[in-house]
Amino acid sequence: MNKPLDLKEVMIDQATLAKRLRQETFGEVMTDSASRGRYATDASIYQAMPVAVFVPKTAEDIATAIQIAAELGVPVLPRGGGTSQCGQTTGAALVIDNSKYFRNVLDLNLNQGYVEVEPGIVLDHLNGSLKQHGLWYPVDVSTAGQATIGGMAGNNSCGSRSIAYGNMVHNVLGINAWLANGQIAEFGNYANSAGVARQLGDFVKGLANTLQPEIEAHFPKVLRRVAGYNLDIFHPQSELPYTQDGSVNLSHLLVGSEGTLAYFKSLKLKLAPLPKHKVLGIVNFASFYKAMDSAQHIVKLGPTAVELVDRTMIDLARSNPSFKKTIETALIDHTAQTPEAILLVEFSGEAHAPLLEKIMALQELMGDLGLPGSVVSMPDASLQKNLWEVRKAGLNIMMSLKGDGKPVSFIEDCAVPLESLADYTQALTDVFSKYGSRGTWYAHASVGTLHVRPILDMRRDGAQKMRAVAEEASALVRKYKGAYSGEHGDGLCRGEWISWQFGPKITEALTEIKHAFDPQGLFNPGKIINPPKMDDASNFRFSPSYQVIPLQPALDWSAWNVQNNPVTEETTAPGTGGDPAMGLAKAVEMCNNNGHCRKFDAEVMCPSYRVTRDEKHLTRGRANTLRLALSNQLDIKDETSPLGSDAIKEVMELCVSCKACRRECPTGVDMAKMKIEFLSAYKKRVGHSLRDLAVAYLPKYAGTISSIPLLPVILNLRNHIAPIAKLQEWIMGISAQRSLPIWKGNTFWSKPKAIAPYQFSPEALSNQPGVVLLADTFNAYFEDENLQAAITVLTAAGYRIHIPHKSQNKAKNKEQNTCSKEFCCGRTYLAAGMVDKAKETLGELIDHLAPYAQMNIPIIGLEPSCLFTLKDEALVMGFGERAVTVSQQAQLLEEFLASKAKAGKLNLQLKAASKPVLFHGHCHQKSFAAVTPAMELLKLIPNAEPQLIESSCCGMAGSFGYEAEHIEVSKQMAEASLLPSIRKLPDSWVVADGTSCRHQIADGTQREAVHIARILAAHLSVE
Repeated sequence: MNKPLDLKEVMIDQATLAKRLRQETFGEVMTDSASRGRYATDASIYQAMPVAVFVPKTAEDIATAIQIAAELGVPVLPRGGGTSQCGQTTGAALVIDNSKYFRNVLDLNLNQGYVEVEPGIVLDHLNGSLKQHGLWYPVDVSTAGQATIGGMAGNNSCGSRSIAYGNMVHNVLGINAWLANGQIAEFGNYANSAGVARQLGDFVKGLANTLQPEIEAHFPKVLRRVAGYNLDIFHPQSELPYTQDGSVNLSHLLVGSEGTLAYFKSLKLKLAPLPKHKVLGIVNFASFYKAMDSAQHIVKLGPTAVELVDRTMIDLARSNPSFKKTIETALIDHTAQTPEAILLVEFSGEAHAPLLEKIMALQELMGDLGLPGSVVSMPDASLQKNLWEVRKAGLNIMMSLKGDGKPVSFIEDCAVPLESLADYTQALTDVFSKYGSRGTWYAHASVGTLHVRPILDMRRDGAQKMRAVAEEASALVRKYKGAYSGEHGDGLCRGEWISWQFGPKITEALTEIKHAFDPQGLFNPGKIINPPKMDDASNFRFSPSYQVIPLQPALDWSAWNVQNNPVTEETTAPGTGGDPAMGLAKAVEMCNNNGHCRKFDAEVMCPSYRVTRDEKHLTRGRANTLRLALSNQLDIKDETSPLGSDAIKEVMELCVSCKACRRECPTGVDMAKMKIEFLSAYKKRVGHSLRDLAVAYLPKYAGTISSIPLLPVILNLRNHIAPIAKLQEWIMGISAQRSLPIWKGNTFWSKPKAIAPYQFSPEALSNQPGVVLLADTFNAYFEDENLQAAITVLTAAGYRIHIPHKSQNKAKNKEQNTCSKEFCCGRTYLAAGMVDKAKETLGELIDHLAPYAQMNIPIIGLEPSCLFTLKDEALVMGFGERAVTVSQQAQLLEEFLASKAKAGKLNLQLKAASKPVLFHGHCHQKSFAAVTPAMELLKLIPNAEPQLIESSCCGMAGSFGYEAEHIEVSKQMAEASLLPSIRKLPDSWVVADGTSCRHQIADGTQREAVHIARILAAHLSVE
C-alpha cells in the first residue's frame, strides 16, 4: 500500500532539491511562487502548487532529477502541454516540463510504418513532419496543436477518428521509460521482452490470470475505456483488441497510467497512411434526441468520424468573429433558427467518387429516418478543414461563457453503447435540470462518448451539485453498461470512481501494480491509486479561501463583471458580477488553461512563446500569473500593487501587445489590454524612463522637430554614425543595431496650402461621397508618401476627403496642444502606461470624429495600430456612445475600398502588375479580420496574384523591437517565417501596412516594404 504523501514533509526539502538540481544538471530550475503557480493548474478545475519546476535539457538531466527526488522523497510529475482536463498534471511534486527540449523524432521507419519520438513532441508538429511521406499519427485529439505525445499516452487519448483508428493504446508499439529507481526499462512485445520489463509483465500477468473472472465481469466492453491501468491486456475486453495479432504489448500497461508507473523516455508509434480524399456530410437536427438516436444508424455507413456539435456550441461559435462564417457553412439555413444539434459525418478513402456516393447514401439514410433535406454536403477540403478547427475548439468555445458559471469537467467522458446513447443523454439532461443546470454537449457520437459539462458555479454551490450529478450519472452509466471514464483519463476528478467501476479486487490489484513499479509511491501520487475525493475543496483552483483583492483598473472591464444563468446563459448587467477588481479579475479568470496559445499554426498567437517556448511568455502563463497576483497568492513584498509587481513584469516583458489572443483565444483573454493595466500600475510604482517619455510624447514633439531647420538632418546622423547610436543605447536603451525612422523637414503638415482642400464639415461631406482620412503621426511626419498615395487613390475613386486638423485658435486654448496640428489616437501613451494622457488625447479625437460618424461618414485609417485603437481601447475608456459610434465607422483604407468593390461601387482603373505581390498583415489587422479585405483589394490589380505571408508578429511591435533588451527576440520573431518568405521572392512587391512591420522588413532584408495605398497609387491608370 502507498500512503498519501504529506505536503508539509515534501516542502521541507525544496531548498535542497533546488540546490542539487542546479548543481548536478544543466536544466532550468524554478522555485519562486509565480513560476510554480504557472504549473499549478491544467485545463481542469483543480490547482496544486508544485514543490519546484524543472525544465531538463538532456536525458541525463531527467535521470538525475528522478534520482535526486527519490533520495529526498519528493514526488515527480511529468508534464507536457498541461492540457489535461481532470487534474492529471497538478500536484505537490517536482513538475518536470518535457515540452521545451524533448520534442525530437528519434527514428522514422517508412518500410515498417513506425516512428520513435521523445515525449515532448506536439502531435501537430509530428504530423507536419510526416505529411511529406504520406503518413500521419491518427490519434487526432482536439488539442493537437498543443498536446504532447507523452501526455496523450499518459491519458490514453482517443480523438475524433477513433472509430476508424482506435485509441492511443491501439497505436503505441513500445515505450522506453525510467522507473522510480532510475533504471530504464523497454516495454514492448511481451513474448520478446527481457529484464525488468519482463519481470513486471510476469507480475501483472499473474494478477490478471487470477482475476480473469473479475476482469470479464467489471471491465466495460466499449471502445472508450481509459480508467485505471490496462490490466486486461492479458484478457482483452474492449470491442477493439489491443493488438491486431492478439499479442500482448507491455507498453500498453503504461498507456493511460498518467505518469504514476514510469517516466517516458521515448515512444514508438504506429503510423497510418494519410487519406487522399475526405468528404463531409453535416446533418442538421431539430431534436437533440433524434441526433443521438441516429448515430447508431450512421456508423453502419462506415464513416471515419461522427462528431456532435450542439446548439449551445453553435450559438457560441456564431458569436465569435473567428468562427461565425465557418460554423454557418454547416447549417442548412443560417437565417433560420439554430438547429438543436449537428453531426459531422466524415468519409475518407483513396478515391473521391466513392466518397461522394457515401454522402448520397447518408442523405438517403436521413430521408429514411424522416429527415429529408437535412444534410449539408461539403466535399471542399478547405471548408472541411475550417469546420474541423471549430469543432476542435469546442471545449474552449463553451468555456467562453462570461460569469462564474462555467461548464465543468467531471462526467464528460462517460461512454455508453450506441444503441443506448439517445436514452442516456436524455436521462442525463433531466438530471442537469433537476439541479438547476443544463449541459453543453459535443464530441464523439461515433463511439458513444459525448463530452457533456453541466454549467456550475464552483465558487458557490458548484461542488455540492457536482457530487449529486456524478452520483446520478454513475447510476446511468451502470444501467447502460458503459464506462465512467471514456477518454480524458482519471486525474483528480474521476480517480475515486475507479473502485466503483472495477470493484474491490481489481482496485487492490491496481494498487499492487503501482507498488511493483513505484515502491515509494513518488510518481504522480494521488492519481489512480489513493485518489482524493473529486470535490475536495482544498484542491480547487477556486477554493473556499480564494479572494480577489480590491482594485481600481485603469480601463473599464465592467463587461466581464457579470453573473450568468446556468440554464438560459443570460448574463446580468455589466458591473454587477461582484468582482472587487471591477471586472479585471473575471476577465483574467476566463483563461481555462487549455493551452490553445501554445499552438504554432499559421495564425499569430503567441509570438513570444513561439520564440522562447517558456510558459511565462505565453498568454496562459501571463493569465495565471495575473490571477495569482490578483488573488494574493504570490510572494509579493513591499510593492504598491500586485498588478504592478516584478512578478507581473517578468511575464509581460515579452508581450508584444499583438492582440492575437483577443481573436485567437476562444475564451477571449485580451492580454494586450491587460498589459496596459500592468504598465499603468508598474510605471506609477517605478516611474517613466527617458525612453518611455520619448515614445509616449512623440506625437507632441514630432511637429516641432520637423519645423526646425537642419534639426531633422542632424538627428538622422544617428543612423550613420555608430558611436552616436551606441551613446543613445547607453543613455536611452534604444538598440544601436536598429535604424530609426527618418526625420523629415518637409512633411504633410508643413504644407498649409496642401491641407486646405481637405477640410470639410460633416454636413458638407454627407451630401456627396465623402470620407474622413486620419493623418496619424507616422504617416504624416515620417512616411507622408503613404498619406499622399491614399489621397490620390480616394480622389481617383471619386471621394471628397476630410483630414482632421486642429485649428490654431483651438490649439491656443488648449494647453500642451500648441505644438501639434494633428489629432492623436493616444497609442504611444498607452504603450508607456500613461492611460490618463491617452484618454485626454484620444478623447479629443473622438469628439472631433463623432459628428462625422453620426452621419455615417466612413472614418479611414492607414496605420492599423492607430485605427484599431478607435475600435478597441477607445471603447473601454469611458467615452460612452460617442466612441461606439466612431468605432462603427472606423476602418482601414483596404476595408473601405474592398467593401465598395464587393458592392460594385468602386471606380478605380488599375493597370497590370509587372511583378508578384507579397502581403504581410499587421497583427492588429489579423486580430480584427482585416487581412482578407487587403488581399481582395490587391487581387483587383491585374496579374498581381498576391500571396499572403503566413507569419506571426513581425517582432517590432511599436517600440518593442527598438529596445536594446528585446532586440534579439525581435529578430527571432521576424526570422521565424516573415523574413525568410520575403528573401525567397527577391523580385516582388512587399506590402505591409504597419510602419513597424515595414521597418523590420527593411532592417532584416534591405528591401523596401510599401503601404497598400502606395501600390494602389502606383497602379492607377492615367488616361
